[in-house]
Amino acid sequence: MRTYTRAFAPGGTFFFTANLADRSKTLFIEHIDELRESVKRVRDIHPFHIDAMVVLPEHIHAIWTLPPGDTDYPNRWALIKAGFSRKLPKTERIIKSRSRKGERGIWQRRYWEHQIRDENDFARHVDYIHYNPVKHGHVKSPCDWVHSSVHRFIRDGFLPPDWGADYVTTNDASWGELS
Repeated sequence: MRTYTRAFAPGGTFFFTANLADRSKTLFIEHIDELRESVKRVRDIHPFHIDAMVVLPEHIHAIWTLPPGDTDYPNRWALIKAGFSRKLPKTERIIKSRSRKGERGIWQRRYWEHQIRDENDFARHVDYIHYNPVKHGHVKSPCDWVHSSVHRFIRDGFLPPDWGADYVTTNDASWGELS
């Protein structure tokens, strides 16, 4: 069996994708306030900077920068997942292996992480995050998706208000498959 090794860089910047276990559910949007509260509580105790983020119905993309000398994003994700899960009613199907470990069946156990290598890598991943609601057919323009940091980027002058609205969707291959 292959062992997955995560990248750890003190004070590093990382791209993440975290998913619901049941991708047909829309819990992240239905319980957005609970998700926000869980993230806020973890950030209050274990600070990190959210460079970019989008919350879709069944998955989340985010770029975080950790404080200097800190590598512990796994604990932050564990705390966010646990905090969010505790706030939801127990209606999900829980398989035996999860039940034995005291786990809920809300999140996929693992998440995707990628260490950002340089400014170009950062920019590509930010664009991917902001365009993701369009890619998945939720909206026609990134600024139409409420649960996205694209609004901060527009407000702060890093992106024009119509960014991504005129992108030709037949050319999705150029965005790459980052999730």
